[in-house]
Amino acid sequence: MEIFVEFARILILPYVLGLANITNGVAKIRHFFSRKNVRQFQWNSAIGKLRKQWVSILLNFTCFIIIAAGINYLIDLLAYETCLFFSLKKDGILVPTSSEWTILLFFKNISVIPFMLVFDAMFLLWITNGLKNSAKT
Repeated sequence: MEIFVEFARILILPYVLGLANITNGVAKIRHFFSRKNVRQFQWNSAIGKLRKQWVSILLNFTCFIIIAAGINYLIDLLAYETCLFFSLKKDGILVPTSSEWTILLFFKNISVIPFMLVFDAMFLLWITNGLKNSAKT
């Protein structure tokens, strides 16, 4: 099962970088690593945007951290403060020797981790002006 989860995580990044097209996302990654001029242009775009819009970037990261921390807090409440874990054990869905980590990791795999990957990919597109270049094509 973990193989499918990891494969899904790997596919999320090119999917978002390609703006819902995995092939375009893989092409962007390949161009970044294979073409020095593309890498240099994107690096210069990122540096320029960091210098000009550092307040916006700081605000975005702050909001991201607050949202991710809130989701993590709710997942912790679900795992430790509700009877979900004991109900799943009682109904035979979880084996009696399982721990709360089963619930924690399940909900993190479907919420916080994809949220982080999408945020990171969109941040990379925004900071390198990849969103403007994608809109033209």
